[in-house]
Amino acid sequence: MSDAAIHPVRFILSDVDGTLLHPDHSLSQRTADAVRALRDAGVLFSLASGRPPKAMLHLIETFGIDVPVAGFNGGTLIHPDGRVLIAHHLPAEAALIALALFSAEPEVEVWMFADGDWLRRGSPGPMEPRETAGLGYGPQVVESFEPYLDRVDKIVAASLNTQLLVELEARLHPKVEGLAQVSRSQPVYLDVTAMLANKGEALKTLAEHLGVALEHTAAIGDGGNDPAMFEVAGLAIAMGQAEETVKRRANVVTGTNIEDGAAEAFERFILPSHAIR
Repeated sequence: MSDAAIHPVRFILSDVDGTLLHPDHSLSQRTADAVRALRDAGVLFSLASGRPPKAMLHLIETFGIDVPVAGFNGGTLIHPDGRVLIAHHLPAEAALIALALFSAEPEVEVWMFADGDWLRRGSPGPMEPRETAGLGYGPQVVESFEPYLDRVDKIVAASLNTQLLVELEARLHPKVEGLAQVSRSQPVYLDVTAMLANKGEALKTLAEHLGVALEHTAAIGDGGNDPAMFEVAGLAIAMGQAEETVKRRANVVTGTNIEDGAAEAFERFILPSHAIR
């Protein structure tokens, strides 16, 4: 908190699901008002999410964002009009390793994101409606993932068996070390992306693009893919419902997303230093 006073935050990079949104993917008026207050105070505000970029376009409009945002955990940065700024693809070798590991688990639904689209093979599973509700559209059904291996944005293992995903994460890490990032964006999703496709790299790239020093940045999130941006942000804020391993890597902890913890953090830690005198 004292650091925030010494280095007023000029740019915030925020996670979306579990942070700005309630569990039902709704946006509270308090959070919407807090983001508006940030922008009115001259604080640059952007999003970093595991979502595909095209699923973030309505969020860009909702929040009135006028700077680039990061989709696919930082794998693809897009301008507010949807134009690609930077894209990092998963190496085919890492994609094949992840697909083989995940496909061997009956409780896991395996999804691929390529060309910005959500792809699945076979019959739909129980996790698909949840993802459809979050993205606002459903997957394309393909016979094989092989034709897309040269342009994979992200591979996802989705399962209600969260312990299984923890185990798969631990098993996959050594197999793709140096080739890919592996992290749980939410307890029920295990994401595999390119090495540079992480929120920490996204924060550094966006801050440089906007001309903001890292000590004047803040990051807020709740998932296993968020500490990457905590490590480089001037102020790192963890949501109240985050796992303890995530909270320990933040500077401060705010309320849960049900309690509008993001709005609370903006009101307590950032807006006071920008108060109009």
